[in-house]
Amino acid sequence: MVSTVLRRYADRIEDADYRDKTEQLLVKKVCEDCAGTRLRPESRRVTVAGLTIVDAVRLPLDELARWLDALREHLTGDPWLVTEPIVADLSERVRRLVDVGVGYLTLEQATPSLSAGETQRLRLAALLGSGLTGVLYVLDEPTIGLHPADTGRLIEVLCRLRDLGNTVLVIEHDLDVLRAADHLVDVGPGAGCDGGRIVAEGTPAQVAASRGSVTGDHLAGRLRMPVPEARRPGSGEALLIRGARAHNLKNLTVRIPLGLLVAVTGPSGSGKSSLLLDILDRAARQRFYGASEAPADHDGIDGWQHLDKIVTIDQQPISRLPGSNAATYSDAFTPIREAFAATADARERALTPGHFSFNVPGGRCERCEGAGVLSVQMHFLPSVEVCCPACQGRRFRGEVLQVRYEGHDIAEVLEATVDEALAVFAGVPAVASRLQRMSDVGLGYLPLGQPATTLSGGEAQRIKLAKELGRRARGRTLYLLDEPPP
Repeated sequence: MVSTVLRRYADRIEDADYRDKTEQLLVKKVCEDCAGTRLRPESRRVTVAGLTIVDAVRLPLDELARWLDALREHLTGDPWLVTEPIVADLSERVRRLVDVGVGYLTLEQATPSLSAGETQRLRLAALLGSGLTGVLYVLDEPTIGLHPADTGRLIEVLCRLRDLGNTVLVIEHDLDVLRAADHLVDVGPGAGCDGGRIVAEGTPAQVAASRGSVTGDHLAGRLRMPVPEARRPGSGEALLIRGARAHNLKNLTVRIPLGLLVAVTGPSGSGKSSLLLDILDRAARQRFYGASEAPADHDGIDGWQHLDKIVTIDQQPISRLPGSNAATYSDAFTPIREAFAATADARERALTPGHFSFNVPGGRCERCEGAGVLSVQMHFLPSVEVCCPACQGRRFRGEVLQVRYEGHDIAEVLEATVDEALAVFAGVPAVASRLQRMSDVGLGYLPLGQPATTLSGGEAQRIKLAKELGRRARGRTLYLLDEPPP
């Protein structure tokens, strides 16, 4: 049985969904022969200026840069003649990484463990070394996960790209980046159907002077986030994490008060994720759910008796399947289908709730299997999606589309936004309650049928939060949010 699971895991290692599912059955341990270095003993014994290759790749990049600068003092004569061009090239590459604000990373850090912002800044560092000019660079929120103390360095890098003779187009919310821009284009005024217009355009000063721009109001200081006049007292209980030593944590003991909104902040790489995700989250999952993944190094956690469960909400996609959307993930689609099946037209046609699903045979269009589009293979070119000629992109059979609820067919409901659908199903508590929670977290503009694969990280995180808020709780839940976006 074990060998079968391992063989299937290896065969489908490229399938992210299958890999995540199978990893729940596996327990990972450090190799006893190489101690996790993946190198033979001979390779681990070679040293340069007192460091082995294992020591070097475990240094933070900023420390590695200083070590490379000091190599000239340790290597002389012929050894330096051989290594000088290698050291010069490596120093330049490492320095670019430090300049984009990831000097806290190590060379051995696995790519899947990097955040979206870190991955984007690593690509930015590679662009700096290309020497290209006349290029249009488009960056999607490069300040994600970046502490305000590091934003200035990132702005300098963006300006260096511009000064090489390139155009840098940045999608961004950070006010420091907006103030540093040469030209701003403010799209709005709201989200979804309330957006899609150019509200203001010009220099930061010109946008700040525009009274119809929310961005301008924030730039000018006319609009600010209100500061609470009073703070909650909390429950008086707390979690105590003792002896946290994961990664760069220096044997910390941290007290987290319960019953409060607690923010853990600090510069990028200071140890926030190590403390909360690698230690607290894993330890909680082991205690409450019997998870196999062991927490990172720490002495222990006190105060579990004050909690019943933990809910961790990150920005990972809610699903990699195009058939998943906001309605299905939030469990709102089931009562919506039941409401359609309860109509007189549906009963007359003997249609059940299953006929109003585009994911199973019965009511869906079988030509496109409920996708609404057909994929046309182009041989040497990428495949192209075209609208299904049988259902015209509406996903369902004609008989199903003839059934209407409050004047809307099922395809029109999926095309409606959360707020629009909330008005239609106000009389169905099971639907209204779920849609109301999505509206409360700022997703009122989101179409119910928008594929999950097209949602941003922030939208996915808010849908997860809305779903969790709908679960029955006793007030003893720890919600752990990883960088909730603005």
